[in-house]
Amino acid sequence: MPQMAPINWLILFLFFLFSFYLMMNLLFFNFNKKFKLNLNMIKINKNYNKSI
Repeated sequence: MPQMAPINWLILFLFFLFSFYLMMNLLFFNFNKKFKLNLNMIKINKNYNKSI
C-alpha cells in the first residue's frame, strides 16, 4: 500500500466533511419545510375555527 501525502488526507477530509454537511443540510431543510407546512396548516385550521 503506497504512502499517502498529508495534502491528500486533507483533501479527502474536506471532501467528506463537505459532502456530510451538504447531506445534513438537505435533510434538515426538507424536514423543516414539511414541519413548517404542518404547523401552518394547523394554524390555518385554528384560525378558521375561531372565525366561525
